[in-house]
Amino acid sequence: MATSTSSDLQPVEEYKDKGLKGGALGLVSSVVMGVASTAPAYSLAATLFFVVGAVVLKSPSVALLAFIPMLLCSIGYSEMNKADPDCGTTFTWATRAFGPKTGWAGGWGIVAADILVMASLAQVAGQYMFLLFGADGIGDNATSIWVLLVGVGWIVAMSYICYRGIEVSAWFQRILLTIEIIMLLVLAVTALVKATGSHPPATAVQPSFGWLLPTHITLSAFVSGIILMLFIYWGWDTAVSVNEETKDKAKTPGRAAIISTVILLLTYVIVIFGIQSFAGIGTKGIGLTNPAHEFDVLSVAGSAIFGTGGFGTVLSRLLILMVLTSASASTQTTILPTARTTLSMAAYKAIPSAFAKVHPRYRTPTVSTIVMGTVSIILYVILNYIADGNPIGDAVTAIGLYIAFYYGLTAFSCVWYYRKTLTSSARNLLMQGILPFLGGLIMYAAGIYSLQSDWVATNSLTFWTVPGLRWQIGGIFIIAVVSALVGVLGFIFMRLTAPAFFKKQTLTRGTPTLVPDEF
Repeated sequence: MATSTSSDLQPVEEYKDKGLKGGALGLVSSVVMGVASTAPAYSLAATLFFVVGAVVLKSPSVALLAFIPMLLCSIGYSEMNKADPDCGTTFTWATRAFGPKTGWAGGWGIVAADILVMASLAQVAGQYMFLLFGADGIGDNATSIWVLLVGVGWIVAMSYICYRGIEVSAWFQRILLTIEIIMLLVLAVTALVKATGSHPPATAVQPSFGWLLPTHITLSAFVSGIILMLFIYWGWDTAVSVNEETKDKAKTPGRAAIISTVILLLTYVIVIFGIQSFAGIGTKGIGLTNPAHEFDVLSVAGSAIFGTGGFGTVLSRLLILMVLTSASASTQTTILPTARTTLSMAAYKAIPSAFAKVHPRYRTPTVSTIVMGTVSIILYVILNYIADGNPIGDAVTAIGLYIAFYYGLTAFSCVWYYRKTLTSSARNLLMQGILPFLGGLIMYAAGIYSLQSDWVATNSLTFWTVPGLRWQIGGIFIIAVVSALVGVLGFIFMRLTAPAFFKKQTLTRGTPTLVPDEF
C-alpha cells in the first residue's frame, strides 16, 4: 500500500470499497487473461504481412527484440502493483507519481487504445464466422452488412460475459486460449516439418538461426518492424488490470504479466519461424507479402500447410476457428481492462460517478462495461461505412501510439514513484529504476517515430487533403489526433464540473488503495 509523506496533499473525500470480487482469480487465470488479451492468432493474422514487408526474413529477430521493451515495462507494472494493486493501473500510478493531469492522460490512453481496436476485433470475428461455415463469399467481404451484424453480435456477447462475472470470463478464456495455443503450435510444427522435408513446397525457405539476428536491416525498416510487433505483444497488461480480483493481489498480477510476455515470445518466434519457412516471403500465392492476404495470412497459409483433403480439412477449419476464438477472446479481454480503468477513474472522481457502479451480485462494473460495449459498437458501425471500411485498419495502426504512451508512462511512473529508495539496494535500483526506465525510453522513442511516420499519407489506408494547402495527412495520424482531442474535451469537462480530483482531493500518493477483501 502506498505511504504518505509530509509533503503529500491528503484527500478530503470519504472512500469505500470499489465493490469488485476479491480473490476470484489465481495465477493461472491471470496468465490466461494476459495471453488471451493479446490474441496471438488474431495479431499474427492481421500483422505478419506488414512485419515481413518491413524486415523480410528477419521477422523472428524483430519478435525477439520487441519482447525486450515489453518485458522491461512489465517489470515496472509488477513493481507498481506491489505498492498499489489498484485496477486503474496506469491512471492510478501516474497520478500518484506525477499528479492528476498526467494520471488522467494515462487513463485515457488505455481507454482510447481499447476502443480503437474493438472495430477490428469485431470485424475479424464476423468474417471468420462465415469462413468457418464455408460462406467465403460473405466472409471475404469485410464491410458486408452480414459481417457487420455478426461483429456487433460478438461485442454484445462478450460484453455480457464480462458483465456476468470475472470467474465466467476466466473460465471462458481458458477454453479459448487452450484451443488457440495448441492449434498455433500444431500449425508451426507441421509447417517446419513440411518445409524441411524431402518434398518442400515451391515457396519454402530453409529456416536459419540467422533469422534471429537483426543484421542487414535498415534503421527505418527495423523501427517499423518493432512498432508493428509492439501491437502484436500488446494486451498482457490485462493480467494487472484485474489485480483487485486476484488472490495475493500485490504479487500475482505482476508475476502473471511477466509470465505472459515470456509465453508470447516463445509462441511468436516458433510460429513465425514455421509459417515463414513454409510460405516464404514472396508476393504471389501463399507468400507472406502477397497483398491479397495482407490482413489474413494465417487462414491462407494454414490451408496450404494442412491441405484440403481429409484430416487436413478438419485442421484448416480448426485454424479458422482458432482465429475466430482469438478475436473473440481479445474482444472480451479488451472490455475487461477498459471497464476497470473507468471504474477506478470514477471511484476517484476523475470521470462521472456512474462509471463506478458495480453489480451487487456479479460484482463487476455495470455502467463501465455497458458503455464500453455500446461505444465500441457505434464506432465500429461508423468506421465500417467510411471509405470502404479502411479506417478500421488505420485505427489498429494508430493504437501503436497509445500503447507506447501508456506503457512507457507506467514504466516512468515506477521510476519516479520509487525514486527516493532506488539506491537502498542493488535489486531496487535494477528492478524499480534502470530496467523500467529503459523500457519507457524505448516505448517513447518508438511512439515518437510512429507519430512522425503516420503523418505521411502513403503509410495509411486513408488520408485527408487539407483544403487550400493540398497537404495529404495520413488517416492513422488523424485517428490518433482526434482520439486525443476527445480525451482533451473529456478532461476539460471534468475539470470544470468536478474539480476535486484535479485539486488532489481524491487521489494522491498518500491515498489508501481501495481494494476489496478476498473471499
